[in-house]
Amino acid sequence: MDVASIRLSVFIAVLCICALIEALKPKRPLTQPKGFRWLNNLGLTGVNSVILMITMPLLAVEAALWAEQNQIGLLYWLSVPLPIATAVAVIALDCAIYWQHRLFHTLPALWNLHKVHHADQDIDVTTGARFHPIEIWLSMWIKIGIVIALGVPPVAVIIFEVVLNASAMFNHSNMRLPLLVDRMLRKWIVTPDMHRVHHSTIRQETDSNYGFCLSIWDRLFGSYIEQPKLGHQGMNIGIGVFREPQEQRIDKMLTQPFRKN
Repeated sequence: MDVASIRLSVFIAVLCICALIEALKPKRPLTQPKGFRWLNNLGLTGVNSVILMITMPLLAVEAALWAEQNQIGLLYWLSVPLPIATAVAVIALDCAIYWQHRLFHTLPALWNLHKVHHADQDIDVTTGARFHPIEIWLSMWIKIGIVIALGVPPVAVIIFEVVLNASAMFNHSNMRLPLLVDRMLRKWIVTPDMHRVHHSTIRQETDSNYGFCLSIWDRLFGSYIEQPKLGHQGMNIGIGVFREPQEQRIDKMLTQPFRKN
């Protein structure tokens, strides 16, 4: 089974599991028609996959294979054993994604792209796959640069992409976890309750809890907010613009970075 098949299989499996738990034990009532949102959010994911396939000369795994063949990158230069290099690389990539996410909130041009993700007025498993194609494209180049500079082993790239994919769907899901379970999990990983704060319409909360997998980065770098000010049931999801129902269509999402409202 190739890397693309592995990623797709994990994507479908985690999507189905999270969707089932959401349906059985939802955290919040959804405010938008679920079928309409799913069609457009997942449709945008399909558009992104096609664009990457057409426009990217190589992906992160191919970059890792090239670095391995040419022994380029810090971990190869230091002759770090593969098991240690793999663990270090996965953790380093997760930290890099944290800072990349924070950067997309800080620079106005990048925020214009990233706000497509935040313009979803509900948050569920499909929100974790809702990103503008240009953001996906830029993110892939950033990832490729890090993979080559660090000398990330190909196996570490595969592990990281699978974990990142699964984490994004899990922590965006609308599932209701018992408070004790959430409290225990969030010591190590980003939980749905932790990440939901990040999708608040209150900008201070939007600019917090950037992590995707490991929760340590937000605590370490001072961007952690434990709970939303209005509570999980009272908080509003989304951003101040693009509140009309038609803004959830693919065509509208594609043009949102270039419009103010």
